[in-house]
Amino acid sequence: MEDASAHRSDVGIALLLGASYVGLLLATVSDLGYARDEGFYFHAAERYAAWLELLAQAPSEALERSALDGAFSTNREHPVLAKILFALSWLAHRRWNIFPDEGTSFRFPGMCFAGLAVGLCYLWGVRSWSRAAGAMAALLFALVPTTFYHGHLACFDVPITAMWLLVAFCYHQSLVRGSWRWALATGVTFGLALNTKHNSWFLPIAFVIHALLSRGAGLRRSFVGGRISLPLALAAMAIVGPLVFVGLWPYVWYDTAARLASYVQFHTHHDYYNIEYLGVTHWKPPFPRSYAWGMTAATVPTVTLVLTMVGAVVGLRTPGTTPGSVLLLWALGVLVNYAPWLSPNTPIFGGTKHWMTAYPFLALFAGVGFDWVGKKLAEAVSEARQKMVPWVVGAMVGSAPLVETLRAHPWGLAAYTPLVGGTPGAATLGLNRSFWGYTTGSVVDVLNERVPPNGTVFVHDTAWESWRMLQRDGRLRQDLRGVFHLDGVDAALYHHEQHMSGVDYQIWVALETTTPTVIRGLDGVPTIWVYLRPGRAPRQEPCR
Repeated sequence: MEDASAHRSDVGIALLLGASYVGLLLATVSDLGYARDEGFYFHAAERYAAWLELLAQAPSEALERSALDGAFSTNREHPVLAKILFALSWLAHRRWNIFPDEGTSFRFPGMCFAGLAVGLCYLWGVRSWSRAAGAMAALLFALVPTTFYHGHLACFDVPITAMWLLVAFCYHQSLVRGSWRWALATGVTFGLALNTKHNSWFLPIAFVIHALLSRGAGLRRSFVGGRISLPLALAAMAIVGPLVFVGLWPYVWYDTAARLASYVQFHTHHDYYNIEYLGVTHWKPPFPRSYAWGMTAATVPTVTLVLTMVGAVVGLRTPGTTPGSVLLLWALGVLVNYAPWLSPNTPIFGGTKHWMTAYPFLALFAGVGFDWVGKKLAEAVSEARQKMVPWVVGAMVGSAPLVETLRAHPWGLAAYTPLVGGTPGAATLGLNRSFWGYTTGSVVDVLNERVPPNGTVFVHDTAWESWRMLQRDGRLRQDLRGVFHLDGVDAALYHHEQHMSGVDYQIWVALETTTPTVIRGLDGVPTIWVYLRPGRAPRQEPCR
């Protein structure tokens, strides 16, 4: 009875932590501009929403190939789970006016995935180590500035991070409990992960390696005896996972093999984009092998990484502490997700979001490290004060990530840790300070106040749908016309990236000024600047 009560209590705490994180994301979303990729997903989600409405009204017509292709050929390079959730949230908002604006309605499912990841970090940490470890794992995962930034977005990076963690959690529970229900849950959640993003392809690799390393002797004996004794969850992943994947992606219901092959080819032969690292813009292989590890050190709070290393050492010195080799599984969750960047041919254009799937496992190790440090410190004080030690140490550990994360918002992609001198130090080192054109959201006040009526604005790296969403939300004047050329514009935006510096010079020529009207960024580091054409001041409205 006590175990059942403790289990319910832990689930309740996990739900509370996840809901609190979603609440924090909702409370801080209003001043965050829309990222370039979000614009593409807004468009896709609206197409999906139209199909969902057709499905409700005329199911047979909606299931015809022409209707499916018409809706789901949009953004077909990515599967649909997250975008369908974006669509459902937007439809709910249109009907019941749930959110303050349309953009937030699209973003809300991504925030829920972030809350799911936070809650799972706590729950898995509790079940496998201690409450202190679980609580700190949840906190430290939530308080990574780049994770916090991505947690707001209508994109796939936080959703696949949450799904990766969920599948791994179900897999471990299937080993610990020996339950076919957890094995089936592993297969189902793997199918959902496949339908979220291609990072899911690495899950079977991690689990097979885990099975071989944790059950190697038993597997050899069963193989010699003519039997193959693999975890039931792996069989469920192989059978149920693909069925869920295909069943939930209407685009591949026709020409299934060809369309799946096209999807795989898109990501295995992805276009190369530009990213600055240590003062050099990389746009084709070979890419620096140090990139993933270097950027992790530069962007994840240092106390988190130190505790992660402590936790890893504690884990190495504590073999067989928990059933199912959970520490080995966490280690594989880190290593497998970083492994692609051991190759100099793996594109690096997306920065830290590409290996964000490793961060929950880093946080879980950090939770173990925190638990160990807390216990060692408790041994050094009187018995009367021992109960206070976890709270005091927790406040000390959590304060720096909390300050770093909230202070960096809404400039999350420009956030760097004191290890590299913060954002100014990172700029000096030549680390990328922005991409995706999302910082337009930080200058809407300038555009609203200073651009003349019906003025044209060169939007640079902001996607058209992202610009329009600012207007649909009422954050940007409706009469402003966003354009992608400099001919005769009244204003121009410049989102700084090293390879885009030539655009700045083009703006000087087109607007006949070398002086930006406004420059904004984090900690004095320029990230976006606004140029206004001289002599085109806004018409003054009469006083009322």
